[in-house]
Amino acid sequence: MLAGSALAMTTEAAVPTYKIIDPHVHVWKNDPQFPWAKETTKPPKEDAPVEALLELMKANGISHTVLIQYIGYRWDNSYTLDSFQRFPKQLQGVARVNPNDPEAPDHASRLSEQGFKGIRISPGADASSDWIRGPLMAPLWKRVEDLKIPMLLLAPVTRMADMAKLIEKYPGLTVVIDHMADSPIDKPELLDKLLDLQRYPKVFVKISHTWQLSKQQYPFADTFANVKRLYDKFGPKRLMWATDWPVCLPHASYAQTLKVVRDEMKFLNEEDKSWILSKTIDQIWKFS
Repeated sequence: MLAGSALAMTTEAAVPTYKIIDPHVHVWKNDPQFPWAKETTKPPKEDAPVEALLELMKANGISHTVLIQYIGYRWDNSYTLDSFQRFPKQLQGVARVNPNDPEAPDHASRLSEQGFKGIRISPGADASSDWIRGPLMAPLWKRVEDLKIPMLLLAPVTRMADMAKLIEKYPGLTVVIDHMADSPIDKPELLDKLLDLQRYPKVFVKISHTWQLSKQQYPFADTFANVKRLYDKFGPKRLMWATDWPVCLPHASYAQTLKVVRDEMKFLNEEDKSWILSKTIDQIWKFS
């Protein structure tokens, strides 16, 4: 299991008056009951089971967490479903659907009926992901809007113009941009493409993946300028942190992903952090 050293690095600051919610983790385990997708030729060697996540949450003062379907399972959302159904008080789930499947809207409806609180798609930067501009997007985005659940987008910053065209068409849809669109810190001008989405009031951004984007060790301070630009443009009520456990572990412990926002981003005041660590997330996933 991947709890290991991350459990040892618990947070040291006083418990805040608000509950801390993590809007982005993955869980998986090598278990024939939950088979890997055929595309996953090299599944993770170590399990990241939901039980290990719950231990980390308890050790670090996290009250609730949103499980994001792991790509290794592709469109079989069974383990994520099993996990939040077993621990419904602490967990909710976001599912994946195949964006190239004409039946994806109906799959989204069935997943919503099962209790999933969001759909995630992941267009890449190259031409193989030009499906994001294709005819299958309109019925999927419309269905997710009608289901009143958020659409999560794992997409590079160079795809933000494509996102804007879809967001424009579905103004009632809540959209969450994952990981600051992985906008590179050595090309700060590219962040403008993400900042432009501020004009759509139902777009939110996760200020996660600082550890992935940084060229430094913890606290990844070379990424703070981009975070500050997002903060200045969107404001704290439309930003949220996230651990992205266990993907974070080669770069940062579970505890460090919290501490970097709560303790190291000095431009955030306590009211800001109450939104970024809690209330922004709660207004979307409604754990309360």
